[in-house]
Amino acid sequence: IGMELAQTTDSQIIGVAVCSEGVTYIKSIYGDSDLDELIAYLHSGVHVSFLTFKPYIDQLKITLDDPFLDLQILAYLANASSGKYDFETLSIFYLQREMKSEKELVGKKEITPFSLQDEDYRLLLAEKAYVAEKCSSILVNKCKDLGEWDLYENIEKPLEFVLYELQKTGICCDKFMLEEYGKNCRNRLDELENIIYQAAGEEFNILSTKQLGVILFEKLGLTSGKKTKTGYSTSVEVLEKIKDEHPIVEAILEYRQLQKLLSTYVEGLLSSIKPDGRIHSTFNQTVASTGRLSSADPNLQNIPTRTKLGRELRKAFVPREGWTFVDADYSQIELRVMASISGDENLISAFSEGKDIHAITASKVFNIPLEEVTSDIRRKAKAVNFGIIYGISSFGLGQDLDITREEAKEYIEKYFATYPKIKEYMDQQVEEAKKTGVTKTIYNRIRPIPELQSKNFMQRQFGERAAMNAPIQGTAADIMKIAMIKVAKALKEQGLKAKLVLQIHDELLIEAPSEEVEAVKLILMDYMQNAVSLAVPMYIDIHTGKDMYAVK
Repeated sequence: IGMELAQTTDSQIIGVAVCSEGVTYIKSIYGDSDLDELIAYLHSGVHVSFLTFKPYIDQLKITLDDPFLDLQILAYLANASSGKYDFETLSIFYLQREMKSEKELVGKKEITPFSLQDEDYRLLLAEKAYVAEKCSSILVNKCKDLGEWDLYENIEKPLEFVLYELQKTGICCDKFMLEEYGKNCRNRLDELENIIYQAAGEEFNILSTKQLGVILFEKLGLTSGKKTKTGYSTSVEVLEKIKDEHPIVEAILEYRQLQKLLSTYVEGLLSSIKPDGRIHSTFNQTVASTGRLSSADPNLQNIPTRTKLGRELRKAFVPREGWTFVDADYSQIELRVMASISGDENLISAFSEGKDIHAITASKVFNIPLEEVTSDIRRKAKAVNFGIIYGISSFGLGQDLDITREEAKEYIEKYFATYPKIKEYMDQQVEEAKKTGVTKTIYNRIRPIPELQSKNFMQRQFGERAAMNAPIQGTAADIMKIAMIKVAKALKEQGLKAKLVLQIHDELLIEAPSEEVEAVKLILMDYMQNAVSLAVPMYIDIHTGKDMYAVK
């Protein structure tokens, strides 16, 4: 059957629409007894298709053993590049049938217990339940035909329950500390404003690209990029190149950074703190085409790490009183995946012997003894290592390392001579993707790459880079999801109070009572490092601390 729940704006279930064999029934839910009756019906062995069941896990007492389908995730697995998995999209794409949207039928009306008396609202519920029923078998068969059913059953569906608990738990945010940080940002912005105005000899709108371009490149005569119809470019890349020409440039870069920290992070995070003192972000499984999770309302996966000032913001994220953060981060997971799936013996050997992979690469690529590898040379080798994963061009690597395109080309050629099977693997991936239009991870996660067929050269180039990278990044994402499921299960089975509170790409953050820290470390070591079996060992770095700043 297909099902859609009617909920008030504050998430109270007031009705249910059920579609069976194309006929839809709508029933009002007036109180606990009606809700209990619905729950009993759902647990009577009936197979139910929801657009997504994650929001209702607690209310409907949904468990992993229930034979429920999440159509949003199935549709995402069937076509990860679609980007939209709502009822209207599924109806058009799979049923070739247009349905009226929620916006058309109910608009911005507040949903109350009386909304079920509205004919348009009832029609909307009926339409949604109908689409849920009719799309279920189509999507199940499609995922089975694509070989992605195991991916749904063993990774994506169990992960929904882990993410639901993570969202419900949330992460504690120190409001007072955040406000103080914001105050300091504003004070520094005032100082920088005066510095910039003095250096420019006049007041102007610092955030206006047009006005800033005139000041920098006409009045002060700094080196500019090419002037376009809209004026001079004042992008970060342009300003970074000329920051030694005049002190005003450094001040402008800091000013912009502070503005972003204040508006995006300080103000955004302050408005997201709930009455329990915690931020409850939403983690999405159907946004990134690579298979990675994304975070929204607010996005907690992009809390700054690169600048000292940005990192300071992490001090606002703290565990509850008497508890500790335990952070585990996969070490070079994508490089390890690349070594494993390419089968390159040199890279596998370096990882298996536990050597510093960037130093080894530096020694081989730059043809110098290992003991003579300096930190600067290692940094260059690291840029090459990670650049190769993303199909970097000689132009891109040259920009990253501030070297000529010819030097960068030579580095890349030496890299592929050192690790020949990586070049073979990447060429093979591109050729295969051109034939099939898709790439696959080792868990059979499929990513369509339509750009490979584009008439636009730049789009085709992007498609080739995606074909090289998607199986690596996607496999790393699958491994992290498997690890999350195993870690969450182990915490529960061992009766620990510790909870997962955040996932950031290759990193898990757990909030634990101080007496459970050692047990949590053992769980992370065991279940993250042994989440899967690759041709090279997996390693994690573990840190503990009293805030997010301390664990990085």
